[in-house]
Amino acid sequence: MIKPLLIEIGVEELPAVPFLKELPNIEKKWLTILENNALACEFKFYYTPRRLVLWHNKFPTSQENRVEELFGAPVAVAYKNGEPTPAANGFAKKCGVSLEEIGRATKNGKEVLYFKKEIEGKNSKALIGDMIEEFISKLNFGKSMRWGSYEKSFIRPIRWIGAMLGDEHVPFKVYNVESKYFSYPHRTISYEPFAYDFAGDYFEKLENGGVVLYQSKRKELVLEQFKVIEKDNNIEIDIDAELLAEIVAITESPKALIGTFDEEFLRLPPEVIITSMKEHQRYFPVFKDGKITNKFIVVSNAISDDYTLIVKGNEKVLRARLSDGLFFYDNDLRDGLSFSGLKDVVYLDGLGSVFDKVIREKAVIEYLEKKYEKNLSIEIDDKNKKEINDILNRSIMLSKADLLSEMVYEFTELQGLMGYYYAKAAGEDDLVSLALKEQYLPKSEDSELPSNLCSSLVALSSKIDSLLALFSIGKIPTGTKDPFALRRAVNGIIKIVLNQNLNFDIKEDLKNLSSEYVNFDMQILENFFLERINQFFDANPSIIKAVVSSGERDIVKLSKKIEALKSIASGSGFKEVFSTFKRVANIIKDVDFGKELHVDEKLFEVEEEKALHVEFTKRATTDYKTYEEKLDALFGLKPQIDNFFDNVMVNVDDLKVKTNRQNLIATIYKEFKLIADIKEITV
Repeated sequence: MIKPLLIEIGVEELPAVPFLKELPNIEKKWLTILENNALACEFKFYYTPRRLVLWHNKFPTSQENRVEELFGAPVAVAYKNGEPTPAANGFAKKCGVSLEEIGRATKNGKEVLYFKKEIEGKNSKALIGDMIEEFISKLNFGKSMRWGSYEKSFIRPIRWIGAMLGDEHVPFKVYNVESKYFSYPHRTISYEPFAYDFAGDYFEKLENGGVVLYQSKRKELVLEQFKVIEKDNNIEIDIDAELLAEIVAITESPKALIGTFDEEFLRLPPEVIITSMKEHQRYFPVFKDGKITNKFIVVSNAISDDYTLIVKGNEKVLRARLSDGLFFYDNDLRDGLSFSGLKDVVYLDGLGSVFDKVIREKAVIEYLEKKYEKNLSIEIDDKNKKEINDILNRSIMLSKADLLSEMVYEFTELQGLMGYYYAKAAGEDDLVSLALKEQYLPKSEDSELPSNLCSSLVALSSKIDSLLALFSIGKIPTGTKDPFALRRAVNGIIKIVLNQNLNFDIKEDLKNLSSEYVNFDMQILENFFLERINQFFDANPSIIKAVVSSGERDIVKLSKKIEALKSIASGSGFKEVFSTFKRVANIIKDVDFGKELHVDEKLFEVEEEKALHVEFTKRATTDYKTYEEKLDALFGLKPQIDNFFDNVMVNVDDLKVKTNRQNLIATIYKEFKLIADIKEITV
């Protein structure tokens, strides 16, 4: 039999950010509990800041009856000389029956003790309370709190719980709260509870009580209200997806309102205004013709006939925020950018001050400038060598200077960006200003990259120094822990290098740069890079491994070789072609590639080995524009290699002939290995 089941967990207002982080796991955790209790069924999960609701349209009123089979010790162990041993008595006790009721069965070829019992399914009402308690305990929002004298904790105090199976109230007590058949409307409507007799009654009364329970509907309401405001005011609302999700999570009856602030504050950089709105007040910025305006959108959770006071209150709060920002901004412009104070800012124990980090980055960028001198001269053709050097050095020296500004002290997320504005105001070269702005890019998986080579080198210098410096003092990420975001730093290096097409060798270049740091095992850092390489590229892991196993460590070349091999391997006939070259790998597995592989044509005895050598030599000495063309040519040797295997015996008695034939095959394999160690490929 099935009935609808409604569960509501009423709480004090949930904080949006930790709740949204756990949100993807909530339904999975409840489903697991349903399955573990043999009550699996479809359900919906709804939430507002004050309630978590689980709605089951068709919920089993009891578990199904089931048969449980128990197997005991082998009969030879359970009985000695016809008498039961402790093993037999223990099994009977476990089954809850007398020894006479225990049967026998065959398992794994042995006769063992056996008992089968029918277990009657439990009534669902008797299980729901424990299931809800387990569900609450498994939700992980990071920090939690305790309230009253109760020992267990949750993200916020639980104030009421209700469970209704059909039209029956389900009584239980969890987290020191007894289940009741009442709930609460929107606070603007009333602070008094309302009772409900069945699920449909609950949904209707909740709606009449001003609560929009369905999160998808709240989102639709907000977006519809945004469209009306945009049309009525001829503006564009900057709809941040994460901020919108927060608004949906903290409202039960959302109402979008438009507010205004003094135009004087538009002197501030747009990012400062936007940050003040989004991060601190959850406001949406407003644009017109691509420029930020002196308006904002606030989404209220109140229900009212007149929202004037709510708008004015939010305008007052934002005005105070922006006034502080303007005060900081003017002070910073007056003081200008200076890096000398960075000597007093500690970077990390064992790595000195932030100024020390800047000096290390300066050494890194000098190395990169020399390495990519030609690239720089091509990109910045109106600058001479001295000017380029000055731009890069100035960019590095000023890169962390805005850490000393009042604005960054207040809004840490604006680090780098404020340096850009202050550098522009001070008349620094445009490339210097832009480098300060882009030095931390990329910031995320989908983040933009530095827009030019100068900015790219500044960004690379910061990331490379962080890696070398932190590895040199043993701050190496382990497991999922990466407090200094070094994995992200490696991903950033890979992306920048590929974007600018810079030949950066993660073995040689890092080794050359490491001389400025405390000595450490560079192989550990190389392996760390290779782990990220394996994660970075979208290809069969065996293809990435094959290219990495070739010894290639240049990031651009690694990328091109992986893409080339991936393209070849995706061909419809590759599996058949590859079987031939797997055989090649097996034959030469004992060949020492460290020695010269000399092939003597005079020792050829049959036409097939001559034909293979001629065709291979022709293909190996051809210039190819891409790695894919070369791989295609080498894999094209399949007919000649098949003929060789069909007509030539490699392991002959004549040692010279045998070695010559092995060397011929090994030479072909070695040519492949310049791109990839193909024995690592699995198809």
